[in-house]
Amino acid sequence: METYKESQVIAAISTAQAPGGIGVIRISGARAQEIADQVFHGVHGKTLQEIPGYMALYGTVRTLDTEEILDEAVALNFREPHSFTGENVVELSCHGGLYLLHRVLEEVCRAGARPAQPGEFTKRAFLNGKMGLTEAESVMQIVSAQGAQAARAAMAGREGALERRISEVRTKLVGIAGHLAAWADYPEEDIPQLGAELLKTQLAEARDEIKLLLDQFEAGRAIREGVDTVIAGRPNVGKSTLMNLLAGCERSIVTQYAGTTRDVVEETVRLGDVLLHLADTAGLRITDDPVEQIGVTRARDRVDSAQLVMAVFDSSQELNEEDLELISAVRNIPCVAVVNKSDLENKIDLERLKKEFPHLVTISAASGSGLEELKQAVAEVLHTSSLDPSAGMLFTERQKDAAHRAKECMEEAEQALDLGITYDAITVSVEGAVSALLELTGERATTAVVDEVFSKFCVGK
Repeated sequence: METYKESQVIAAISTAQAPGGIGVIRISGARAQEIADQVFHGVHGKTLQEIPGYMALYGTVRTLDTEEILDEAVALNFREPHSFTGENVVELSCHGGLYLLHRVLEEVCRAGARPAQPGEFTKRAFLNGKMGLTEAESVMQIVSAQGAQAARAAMAGREGALERRISEVRTKLVGIAGHLAAWADYPEEDIPQLGAELLKTQLAEARDEIKLLLDQFEAGRAIREGVDTVIAGRPNVGKSTLMNLLAGCERSIVTQYAGTTRDVVEETVRLGDVLLHLADTAGLRITDDPVEQIGVTRARDRVDSAQLVMAVFDSSQELNEEDLELISAVRNIPCVAVVNKSDLENKIDLERLKKEFPHLVTISAASGSGLEELKQAVAEVLHTSSLDPSAGMLFTERQKDAAHRAKECMEEAEQALDLGITYDAITVSVEGAVSALLELTGERATTAVVDEVFSKFCVGK
């Protein structure tokens, strides 16, 4: 595997591109200390090249030409291989003004470093064997986590939970392939043939583990990236009131008049552990108003493309044609039926709705009652309620694709076994599954794959 230990020194601002109390400039490469010493001056005269790793010096950062003091700073010293990147690393902690940080970075680059590319620090950590590819990908998940479940899942990935799950499956498959190959290639050694039933059981166990990871992918995406959610229903059922309840503010205009909401009103909210990208839509009904017609058309389009629909019904009124039309429209879409206005006399056919919707909650959007039940129903529909973030999960489409190819190869092997095809063909399919899993963990990833993974990182990571 390519190593970057002797490559050019890189530097970048590794804290957020916003004013803060502290800002950090990270420098990595064989000459990191030499370059940092040209800019950083310790108050006691010691240099970073003189001190061992895991030590810090207090001093000032100065310009190269005039030695003008730019800021006070603390320089943290790390020696290869005991650093994040596996290289020599210096981190300059300065005051967190953006102008100041860019000036310090400019001086570091003038001293011989070059600006780091997106994800280049983590890429070097991967190439220098400090972490696997799935662990590296989890770094950006940690940075972008927007909830407790997402943060736990990302940290589990950083600690190798996904890699361990994949490795267990791969080890099982390698054992199968090795036994089959040895049995075929060395008949004189009297190696016992794997029985068809045992082989089928082992393949099924490996395939089921990968299938479980794939089945959990969308639930994991829901806690990481959020879900496009549409609030739909006929006029005056309380869609906008529900939107405001979930948003925690008056996001949509609420009146007693039908057709108040003419366009799609959008807001991102957190409901339990899930991010919902909410869209409050126009009431679904037949209307002669040309402006409202446009809103209704947009509402129907949003329902068709939604990842989740909250179908809202008015409990104080009987079901009508517009309600039935909505029931039909969401039949094949993940959906929660929200029966609103529970504080009024009930006239709706709840039994009919319960037959149509596996997930139904009764709420009063005006008072907020039933909100906890709605949270639970959404979690059940999106399968996040049964998700264990610490167990390891697939994070990216790249990982999902590799896992899917491995599963397909295992299914091919099982089909070949059922058809009585020779073990040579089964071995080829098993080896294909192993190859896909090696690509997933990065042990057999191409340079193009690695470059694509890290191009999605922010600069400084």
